[in-house]
Order: sequence, then structure tokens, then C-alpha cells
Amino acid sequence: MVVRNCSFCGSIIEPGAGTVYIRKDGAFYNFCSRKCRINMLSLHRVPRRVRWTSEFQNIRKSHKTTKTQ
Repeated sequence: MVVRNCSFCGSIIEPGAGTVYIRKDGAFYNFCSRKCRINMLSLHRVPRRVRWTSEFQNIRKSHKTTKTQ
């Protein structure tokens, strides 16, 4: 069984859960919830700018370590 990560928020998707979106060019996205799917596809939001995503948290951690030094 393959454990996948959400293409938007980065959380782990359990086998049998979530949705897969396949574009016409063959690229596919895995989403854990409707919230992630709508934010990426309909609202065109960037995960780096949304506070509840893991990508935002990683950027925030890296900025904190560079500012203190």
C-alpha cells in the first residue's frame, strides 16, 4: 500500500482516502480534503502563503533561524 502526501497542504493521506485530480497534460494531484482541492484548483492559492500548510510552516521555521543568528 502506498502512503501519499497531499499536493497542497503536505499531510499524509491514508490508503483509500482522499481524491486524485488528473490534468489533461498527465500531471496528477493528490488531495486530502475538499478544502485543499478548492484552495489549489479554484482559488489558485499558493501553499507557501497559506498559514495552515506544512510548506508555510517550513518557511517560517527557516526565517526564524536566520533572524536570530
